[in-house]
Amino acid sequence: MNNIDRKNFHSQVVDLLKSARNKVVRSVNQTMVITYFEIGRMIVDKEQDGKERAAYGENVIKNLSKVLSVEFGKGFSERNIEQMRQFYLAYSIPQTLSAVFNSGNPSENSENKMIILSWSHYLKLMRIEDLNERNFYEIESYKNNWSLRQLQRQFDSALYTRLVLRRNKAKVNELSEKGLIIEKPIDAIKDPYILEFIGLREHTIYSENELEQEIIDKLEHFLLELGNGFTFVARQKRISFDEKHFRIDLVFYNRLLKCFVLIDLKIGELKHQDLGQMQMYVNYYDREIKLNDENKTIGIVLCRDKSESVVEYTLPENNEQIFASKYETVLPSKEDLKSLINYK
Repeated sequence: MNNIDRKNFHSQVVDLLKSARNKVVRSVNQTMVITYFEIGRMIVDKEQDGKERAAYGENVIKNLSKVLSVEFGKGFSERNIEQMRQFYLAYSIPQTLSAVFNSGNPSENSENKMIILSWSHYLKLMRIEDLNERNFYEIESYKNNWSLRQLQRQFDSALYTRLVLRRNKAKVNELSEKGLIIEKPIDAIKDPYILEFIGLREHTIYSENELEQEIIDKLEHFLLELGNGFTFVARQKRISFDEKHFRIDLVFYNRLLKCFVLIDLKIGELKHQDLGQMQMYVNYYDREIKLNDENKTIGIVLCRDKSESVVEYTLPENNEQIFASKYETVLPSKEDLKSLINYK
């Protein structure tokens, strides 16, 4: 066996073991979630048999905690068992439309709805009071295989709120039923983008080159913020014509929209020239780079500040290719987000 064959063989064995371990982890998670759901159901059923439900329920949990702790050790404190009870109460009535996506159809069995995420995910999801918001994060966690840390980050950056503020009522309902569906360019655009991960504080002085470098250094985080379907293509992509040279800050490709996405970074106020320059980049890509079976290129000018009037009067009314979005380098509150977007 030569070196190449040996490396391929080793790689195949490693991949097989990783796949097996992932299946074991998923199986353990599913079993744990279903078990905790069932424990919660049994506690609630027991409570309903008591005349004084509140006091009786406390005793049920306290006594059960003592028995389980003796039998199984750590992990069955009164607080943990109360969380199982809350879990059942939160999900016993079909309140979530997240389904086992492999089948393509929502299951009527509430337990089947819950085996797609870990217990840690559901501990976080249970604390989201708005039912539509909870459904959205549950669906997106599953679809995008978010870790608990990624789920927490998306919640902290108010992803759901940012998407809701750009949609009508029908589209808001779709978010809670199906998650984020990208069918046209506007669906992939956020405003603002939250770039707290780059580590540049709100009033820090930095250049566009430094901003770009921080994004590249934390590209995985930036792709998470961009959303579904984005892959990185190039930075400082040079295009040339008539002996003139131009550089596009960042180039991505979106597999769902089947098009290139060009991003220009502006650390100051958006000017109409910035939009005109992006229009030139987009036109060049459409005429010289994209293939016949690909869709029209999208351009995003990512700026620190923008005037909606400048955007409105610079771009054509039927514009579906050029977008201007703010970016924030700190995590704003939901109230701040509403004022940032001038929500009414």
